[in-house]
Amino acid sequence: MTGPGETYKMAGIGVKLNKIFSKNTMVTNIVGFGYSSIMTIAPMCMVIGAIMAMQNLLGFSKLGYARRELFACTVLYIFIFGLLSCAPFNAVLSRYLSDIIYNETYEDILPCFYTGMLINMTFSALFGVPFCIHEYLVGEVWIFYVFTGYCGYVCLALVFYCMLYLSICKDYGKISFYFILGMVISVVLSLILVYFFRVEVSFAMLISLTAGFFLIACMEMALVKSYFRQNSRKYGTVLGYFKRYWQLVGTNFFYTLGLYVHNFVFWTTDMRMVVVKSFVCAQPYDMATCLAMFTNLSASVIFISRVEMHFHERYKRYSEAVIGGRGNDIENAKNRMFYQLAEELMSLVRIQFIVSVILFLVCIILLPQFGFGGLVLQIYPCLAGGYFILFVMYAAIIFLYYYNDLAGSLLTSLSFCVVTLVGSIFSSRLTPAWYGMGLVAGALMGWTVAYYRIRRMEENLDIHIFCSGSIVDKGFGKRPSSKVYDRPMPTARKRRKRFRRRRRALFGRR
Repeated sequence: MTGPGETYKMAGIGVKLNKIFSKNTMVTNIVGFGYSSIMTIAPMCMVIGAIMAMQNLLGFSKLGYARRELFACTVLYIFIFGLLSCAPFNAVLSRYLSDIIYNETYEDILPCFYTGMLINMTFSALFGVPFCIHEYLVGEVWIFYVFTGYCGYVCLALVFYCMLYLSICKDYGKISFYFILGMVISVVLSLILVYFFRVEVSFAMLISLTAGFFLIACMEMALVKSYFRQNSRKYGTVLGYFKRYWQLVGTNFFYTLGLYVHNFVFWTTDMRMVVVKSFVCAQPYDMATCLAMFTNLSASVIFISRVEMHFHERYKRYSEAVIGGRGNDIENAKNRMFYQLAEELMSLVRIQFIVSVILFLVCIILLPQFGFGGLVLQIYPCLAGGYFILFVMYAAIIFLYYYNDLAGSLLTSLSFCVVTLVGSIFSSRLTPAWYGMGLVAGALMGWTVAYYRIRRMEENLDIHIFCSGSIVDKGFGKRPSSKVYDRPMPTARKRRKRFRRRRRALFGRR
């Protein structure tokens, strides 16, 4: 870090929300919810808005059906597999960064940044190569179009990676600003390419999106390096965290995979559409999935706001009581903390239920007027219910992270992913109204596992806190003998003397 003053740049979103909500009026509640919404979902909304703007300004609807579907599938794959390629690494890197910030060894952040970037980008780049080769050789797509799509995928993976460090710094405002700037430049660049350089519309849109992602990644990297300037050059330390916290790798990967595995199942059904012999999608199911996710997306905003404002304070007080409090103080702080945890989950369910019902009714009424109806609206209700449970389940996973229950979080995400996969295979044989039952079953199973792990942690928290350490460092090798010392055996003469002393003590001298 450049100095103590830089710490104040990393003020969390919860600090600003506390100031907004402190007046406790209806207006401030609306302002606080709007602020948290803008800070958390603005990047996604800006990308969607930029694509829609380019489509309207460039006459995208006048293109041939094959061109339009190729562009849509390329963007879809860029986002899905960009997230999946980053998923195994980000949770472990986030844990490592949290430990660095707690220990105030800020000079270790840049080595973590470079090492994680090397691992993440290498994996992401190699992960996308086979598909691009298949797209070029089998799909016979123009080589420059394939290469541009590949660059967009790598740049977006880099954007997601850099967002991890800025999220740790709680710099949501600048993340949103970079996305706004990047997408505005993308729209302007697409107009220049089409109307001045006569580039084909879909290709110009793909080039512009890739350039926008690259610009966002560059600005994020520059901001990270401006925050953390000292470098301890301890590049190998972060690698040990992947071995130590391997459960986090599995948790984040299976959770992210579970978000899309039900889509993958329906890509194998009769509903699927194959584009250039490479891209596979199921448009009605994918569109219903997008609508269902947006219907419940505010759950993450509500959860971030309430946890940063309320639960984190109770958790901090319990930690302080453990360090230097009395037994009664520790017990009272624990009870208040778990009471607050239950209250946060119930508040999340209540508020999100109201929001989801309102958005559900809006979608049912307005979407048919924009051409979204029929099969999409038949699939949508069940998926909306599944994503409602899913976001509540994710809130429970975050609470498991608080208590370092990594096995519980891994079991939760794994059960969610497996049950979603199996349930989607089964529900794909049902009527369209029940296509989303696989996601509902998976999310419900994951929530059930997380709930019982939290209950188990509540009952055994004292054991988890006070008995999880060890006096002697663990090691590998041959176990030493359990014998402490050899007791010397007395000789016959000593035994006779001992016998006489005991006899005189009991009966006296004869």
